[in-house]
Amino acid sequence: MAAQSTLREPHDPLRALFDKYATLVKSRYDGASKLTKLLSTITLLFTIIGTGYGSRRWYKRRRAERETGRKLLRRNSGLKNKDGSRTIYVPNSDSTSKVVINRTKPTTFDAHRRLFLQPPRAARMHDATDPQAPPPQTKPGLNLAFLHQFLSLLNIMIPRWNSKETGLLVSHGVFLMLRTYLSLVVARLDGEIVRDLVAGNGKAFLWGICKWLGVGTFSSYTNAMIKFLQSKVSIAFRTRLTRYIHDLYLNDHLNYYKLSNLDGGVGQGADQFITQDLTLFCASAASLYSSLGKPFVDLCVFNYQLFRSLGPIALTGLLSNYFLTATILRKLSPPFGKLKAVEGRREGDFRALHSRLIANAEEVAFYGGDQMEKHFLERGFKDLKHWMEGIYSLKIRYNMLEDFVLKYSWSAFGYLITSLPVFLPAWGGLNATSELPGTSSIEKSGRERNRMKDFITNKRLMLSLADAGGRMMYSIKDLSELAGYTSRVYTLISTLHRVHADAYIPPPGTRPELYSVSDVQGTVHRGFDGLRLEHVPVVAPGLHPRGGEELLESLSFIVHSGEHLLITGPNGVGKSAVSRIVAGLWPVYRGLVSRPRSIGMDGIMFLPQRPYLSTGTLRDQIIYPHTEVDMKDAGRRESELQAVLEEAKLGYIPDREGGWDTKKVWKDVFSGGEKQRIGIARLLYHEPRYAFIDEGTSAVSSDVEGLLYERCKAKGISKSPSSFSLRLPQFSKNPPANIPTALITISTRASLKRYHTHLLTLGLGESGEEWEFQRIGTASEKSSVEKELAELRERLAKVEEWKARKFEIETELERVWVEGGDELSPPPYAETVDVESEGSEVGESVGSESRPSSREGGEDTGAQVGEGAQGEGLFSSSSSWNPAHRPS
Repeated sequence: MAAQSTLREPHDPLRALFDKYATLVKSRYDGASKLTKLLSTITLLFTIIGTGYGSRRWYKRRRAERETGRKLLRRNSGLKNKDGSRTIYVPNSDSTSKVVINRTKPTTFDAHRRLFLQPPRAARMHDATDPQAPPPQTKPGLNLAFLHQFLSLLNIMIPRWNSKETGLLVSHGVFLMLRTYLSLVVARLDGEIVRDLVAGNGKAFLWGICKWLGVGTFSSYTNAMIKFLQSKVSIAFRTRLTRYIHDLYLNDHLNYYKLSNLDGGVGQGADQFITQDLTLFCASAASLYSSLGKPFVDLCVFNYQLFRSLGPIALTGLLSNYFLTATILRKLSPPFGKLKAVEGRREGDFRALHSRLIANAEEVAFYGGDQMEKHFLERGFKDLKHWMEGIYSLKIRYNMLEDFVLKYSWSAFGYLITSLPVFLPAWGGLNATSELPGTSSIEKSGRERNRMKDFITNKRLMLSLADAGGRMMYSIKDLSELAGYTSRVYTLISTLHRVHADAYIPPPGTRPELYSVSDVQGTVHRGFDGLRLEHVPVVAPGLHPRGGEELLESLSFIVHSGEHLLITGPNGVGKSAVSRIVAGLWPVYRGLVSRPRSIGMDGIMFLPQRPYLSTGTLRDQIIYPHTEVDMKDAGRRESELQAVLEEAKLGYIPDREGGWDTKKVWKDVFSGGEKQRIGIARLLYHEPRYAFIDEGTSAVSSDVEGLLYERCKAKGISKSPSSFSLRLPQFSKNPPANIPTALITISTRASLKRYHTHLLTLGLGESGEEWEFQRIGTASEKSSVEKELAELRERLAKVEEWKARKFEIETELERVWVEGGDELSPPPYAETVDVESEGSEVGESVGSESRPSSREGGEDTGAQVGEGAQGEGLFSSSSSWNPAHRPS
């Protein structure tokens, strides 16, 4: 007795749903009254008119936005909205696209801080010795820590249920479900085509080919949309995370500086985290949605279809096969997460080497250090290459196992499953029927053709099921790599949260190390009209958790409006450290620092020791950190910028460079002196109340430096006749009542003392830890200058003694001893040089004594010495040119 499994008659649920609602609408329309039809017609007419009017308004608004976008695009700027967001316009084909960038709210950072700094204990990310998150020993992998990290990042990527990302994921899921449905249609259609081919039914066969092409066209569109939406999801995730990180990285708290100079949690490679690691994480997370969600749906649907066709034994075997395969691959899978995390770190190190070479190319070229830099680069690439080769060698063995299990063993198992209706007809499926005795040959032939159709359909389902199961098993490796990327991105955001919140806690039961970032006890007062330091230690901070190096134990001074301070002293005593403490770059470990609240106009401004030139136009270099929109809002004009450049002795720059809208790599265009005068021009433009200048005129000649100071004095800006004021009241609409700028200059040039009212000298005393603050021109300041002059005279008096000592040392070094204690006599050429030196000295003395009365003697002596020099010792290191040797 033979039996076979059969499928039900073809039934399309989508077509049945469409027919149902189409019939419902038609019946409602046929049963409606004339009044209802009239009202519906009027409503449709108003809808069309309203749609046309709305479209016209939308077109006019869109056209105005395009014109605004073109203007702002040319000026490389945007618009600031009242809620703190920014509107920018980016190029898009022949027009521009409007993009609104919303700032992350501080409350959002506070809500997310617990996810990144206080993970739950179940995540096993706590460390008793280091309470900070993430602890360094947390290894990337498929564990609870990865689950917590991924869900924490998911809160950032999908902030709300009605966000854009949610819509993209829903659309992506719809197309994934549609592809699953199309796979079922293709499997059924494949069986029908083979059945008609075996039966020799040409008309049905051709109709099946036409349906195959139609389904194939729609399937191609579906596959393309799945890839497109996956890319859109990846870009949306990356946009959310990038803006979140930028808001946390670039803010008034100076996290971009403290991240690498105080915390050190991510080393010097923050750019590697933000650019490459973040991109790989978003791409992997977006593909995870389709590589896990779609196969899971396929497994459920195809297993159900095979259960109806092949019976419960087949389903039990399939589930057992999945479990066994997943267990084997999970046990034998290498730690791809950890390997990818280390690979990302080494990629960052190699990239940092290239970035360092690009930033210091001129210095390396002057030193001729190309071979040394090449050695560094080759060593960094060698380490990266060896690590990647190790990963590839591990992948070879794993891919062999993976391919054998997922392709060949699963195919063999599939043939066994699909043969169940033939060899075990009693368990052939839910719709199995027995072949009764006495069946005619025509019925047997029909059953054989149906059996062929069922086999092809089941085979197609098994292939799709194997593909879905294979992608599920392949995703184990993808999940491991995603765990590595997740660990990198989570580490970056956790470290940024720690820096932003100053959440540095010493280990339990211990005290913080002295002058570490967890030992900050000072106070910063913003809003003070002046600059004041009270008992503030000057400490060069160390990376967390190490303590800093104390430069000065306690520093106190105050500068009011109209006063000018010159900070001087030897190198390495902490002059620039004072400006870093006032600016907030370095912590105030003890004491009080009072400073103005704002930066720029009517606030405080800093000119760093290394001049900085931004990207953009020439105008942007003068008004930095303002944009052109800020300049227009402040009512400033380009004629005022030209006047500012004239004040800074740079009035020729716009004509030389081609105008204000010229864009160049300005750090390679300006000379060192021009770069520093650009900084002075920025001060003249922003008009601050207090200005810190750290070696701001070290590359400017003394005469130009004096002209800059005297020019400002001649304008009568400051109350004090000797002060350097940087305000230009005539440029302001409502100028203040002649309020002078307080200038704090850090320099070693004594010539700048006459432009300041107070002097702060650092590095005094034997250990260099003492300092002195005094007013210039007082008796104590004059006595200190006289004391310094006396010390210089005392040193000059010892010059002859030092020369004699130097001669003794050189004589002693020239002596050479051999074995036995005998002194080696000098070589003959050395004796000749000594004789020539003595002869030149004699000739010089004779010439100087007899030159007024006897000119020939001098010529003879000079000729003899010249001949001796040309003989043996002309190019010897001991010979030197003397004017007495030259014939007169």
